[in-house]
Order: sequence, then C-alpha cells, then structure tokens
Amino acid sequence: MDKRCLLICLPLIGLAMMLWAQEGEQHYVPDSDPLVRQKLQQWQDLKFGLLMHWGPYSQWGIVESWSICSEDEGWCRRNLDDYTAYKAQYEALKTTFNPTQFDPSKWARAARKAGMKYVVFTTKHHDGFCMFDTKLTGYKVTDPGCPFHSYQRANIAKEVFAAFRTEGLWTGAYFSKPDWHCPYYWWPNFATPDRNVNYDPDAYPQRWEKFIEFTHGQILELMSDYGPMDILWLDGGWVAKKSAEQIRQAYESRLNDSPSGFVKGRVVNQDIRMGELVKKARVKQPGLIVVDRAVPGPYQNYLTPENRVPEKTLPYPWESCIIAGGGWSWVHNAKYNSPTNVIGTLVDIVSKGGNLLLNIAPDPNGLWDAGAYELLEEVGKWMEINGEAIYATQPIEPYKEGRVCLTRKKDGTVYAIYLAEEGQTRPPAEIALSTLQPSDNAELVMLGTGTQLAWKKVGEGFCVTIPAALLNNPPCRNAWVIRVPPLKK
Repeated sequence: MDKRCLLICLPLIGLAMMLWAQEGEQHYVPDSDPLVRQKLQQWQDLKFGLLMHWGPYSQWGIVESWSICSEDEGWCRRNLDDYTAYKAQYEALKTTFNPTQFDPSKWARAARKAGMKYVVFTTKHHDGFCMFDTKLTGYKVTDPGCPFHSYQRANIAKEVFAAFRTEGLWTGAYFSKPDWHCPYYWWPNFATPDRNVNYDPDAYPQRWEKFIEFTHGQILELMSDYGPMDILWLDGGWVAKKSAEQIRQAYESRLNDSPSGFVKGRVVNQDIRMGELVKKARVKQPGLIVVDRAVPGPYQNYLTPENRVPEKTLPYPWESCIIAGGGWSWVHNAKYNSPTNVIGTLVDIVSKGGNLLLNIAPDPNGLWDAGAYELLEEVGKWMEINGEAIYATQPIEPYKEGRVCLTRKKDGTVYAIYLAEEGQTRPPAEIALSTLQPSDNAELVMLGTGTQLAWKKVGEGFCVTIPAALLNNPPCRNAWVIRVPPLKK
C-alpha cells in the first residue's frame, strides 16, 4: 500500500488498533498537517538511526537521572542512605563534567558509514541538566560552574547537530518534559514522592504556568538556534493532560492491583498545552515530526516501543529504540551486542515496517567505547552491500518465514533476507519460501554478487540454490540477501 494511502486510511482502520508500547497500549492518531505526513513518509524510508544518552551522570557510570527519583526500583537505587546528600552530590557532577575529548564529527562519520540516516540526541534528561546553552537555567553545560563551559565546543547539542548534518543525517532533539531540577516542577516546599510534579497544578496554577513557560521557552530555543530540526522527541509521557475521571480510574486501578493498598506512583493532571507548543515549534520548523512518547493523540507522530520489537507489523509509523550495549547511559565495561544480533534486529524491524533507533552512550571524556565503533563498522560493511533491501522498503506478507525476512521496494522488487545464527559464517545451500513465487524466468541474484541463482517452483513457493562458489566465498557476513524481481501476479 502506498504510504500516503496508509496515512489517509488510518482514521478508518487504525484508531481502534493498539500498540504494545512503553507505557501500555497506545492509540495512534494521524497528524492533520500535510507537511508532517510528507515528512513521516520520508522518515519511514530512513529505517536506521542513532540515539545518544549523555550527561554528567556518565562520570559515575550509572543510569541517567533515575537515582534522584524517590521511586524504589532495583535498577536505580542510590549508594547512599541520605537522599538529600546523594541528590546534592549528583547535582554537583556539573562541577566536574569536562569531556575535553568530545569530537562529534568522529561519531557522525561512524554513524554515516554504518548506514544510519538520523540522530536523536539528549538535549535534556529528567534530571534537568541541559546539554545546550539555554538562557532559562544555570543548570547547563555552558554555565561557568561547569569546567567544560570554556571549551570551544561547549554548546554540545549545537556541535552534535552540526556534525551530523555535515554527514547528511537528519537531526532530532530528545527533550524531557519532566524536569527534576526546575523549582516549578519539583517545588522545594514539598517532598518528591515519585516522578511526577510534587504539587497539584490545579491547586497552584500560577506556579504551574511558570513551568509551562519554562518548558515552551526551552523547546523554542532548540527550534530557533540549533539549525534545521527534523524531529522533536519528547520523553516523560506522564507529563500530559488528564481529566479528573482518568485520575480517578487510574487511582482505583493501582489501588486494586496493590494487596497492601499502597499506590506506587500518582496520576496527576500535567497539561503543558501541547497543541500550543507544537504550533509554535512548527512555525520555527515547518513539518517538524513530534514524538510525544506514550501520550495518545495527534502529537505522537510515531510510536516508540522501547528495547523490544513488536511481534507483527503495525498500521502506523513506529520505531524500536534499542540499547547497543551496556545501558542507555554509559556504564563501565559495557558489553556490546554482536553485529549478527544488531543486523538481525534491524532486518526484523524493517520487515515489519518499523525503524531501528540504536542507542550508543558516550563516556565522561566525550568518547565512544571501542566496542561501539567495532559494532558500527561491521554493520556498515553489511549495509554497504545490502542497504537496498533496507532503505525505502515496505513490509510484504508473510514478513518472516523461519530465518528468512522479507522486504519490498515500491516497484515490487522483493528481498529475501536470510538471517545467520550466531557464529554462522556462510549461507545455507538452499533458501526456500512457501508462500511467494517469482515470475517465470525471473533472474534471482544474491546482493554483492553478479551471479544469477538457479531456482525452482515448489508448491506455491520456490527454492533457490546457492552455488558452491558463493558458499565458500559469500559477499558478506551476518545475513544474505536474495533479490527477487516483481512477483508473479
């Protein structure tokens, strides 16, 4: 189906559909802006992007932001019993953050060579530390209290976006809606029981209005002073408008699910007037794709399942964000996924109509681990040969059969992609599919070779034979791609 047709049909076939996403099942609502729809079609053709989580927390090698939140989770517990002292030490990381080996052009070249087509960079995570030169807070990398402020490339976000644009990649700004440093979100007058605003915005509307102005102001800075922006990637889906009925239902649901009666996490109306914000942002950046994660509505232009791949195709734009190694943020002695695993994940996602956003985290010095470069180099070698089976493709039933995934170009050309098992160095002698059949006299070729492959019909499908010369000297590793001309009608 043509993507324009898909987007037009979504109101009829998609609104009742749901996606297994970060915060539960999510409805998709198409954006009414024709420029956004056009840009989404272009984005869906890109298929492969880079996500980077980076901030002063990298100095400790811990999970980003979450250890200053009062929620009790094993993956973000503090190493100090005194919360007040811990939070002070965490925020003091600003005074020692000095990544003088920061060179985003090196990252951008590695990403381009790996076949990545866009980058999403964390301009601000939940802790509120800004990796850009905001004028609205001193909790930022360019503040005189941060030793890196005097470095020539101190405005890190601007440098990252410029470097990646130079290499031809789209740019996206990750921005956390909750801000645990801002006094208009976590008011020092109250305790901070969980991730939410720690006061009732409806009871203190003037204070909440200051937070709205702060949030809008920072996003408009990013949309005004940091060059052409393609994506605004908003995290913190709990910051959203909620009705009194939604709050009541959520409270009752959580209370019923808890045997002790303890409600973990509150549901609070946190309306930051997204419609107004998006309108202002798109005046600065026409056609801007907005990803208001886990908030159903017209400002979640694509959905973002986190660290997982949906089991089937989805009838709307989506992107799996996956950790390449270690954690979202940099950790000591990170073990990176193998090229076989990453390429297999990319192919699996693309065969289902999605994009892969692969996360790599810089260390406190501004460097990537050697393992990250080695991984991207191997992925790039594969993409150089087989990229035509990835970019600008669409799903085709049955999407996957055994170890073979399928993609299709808009002209009808089909690609059968055989995924290697870990340690497998050569393709099998035969690759078969039971539900698709090439046209009579079709010439099948393995990408990276000029060798025409012998094939035969088998029932409603076909079987292709890989000659000994290719078995002994395959064109690539990790997965092998058979190009099939437009199928028999």
